[in-house]
Amino acid sequence: MRIFDKDHKLVKIVCNQCGSAESAAGGLFKRDFLSVEKEWGYFSNKDMQTHQFDLCEQCYDRLIGGFCYPVETEERNEF
Repeated sequence: MRIFDKDHKLVKIVCNQCGSAESAAGGLFKRDFLSVEKEWGYFSNKDMQTHQFDLCEQCYDRLIGGFCYPVETEERNEF
């Protein structure tokens, strides 16, 4: 869950799973979160809905730990 100030600047991210929060210190976040946004389409039970959530790294690790097939990863040297 993303929290913005009155100027629409991102000031806090809250994990939708465990509730842990990270506030921006000087405009920077010291922890990273997975942010997911899904626009559901036809042939789903959520037609025309958009769902958005954020997961902290620990909750992401627990989620993918239950996958039948591991996530594909790729190492990068720079961003």
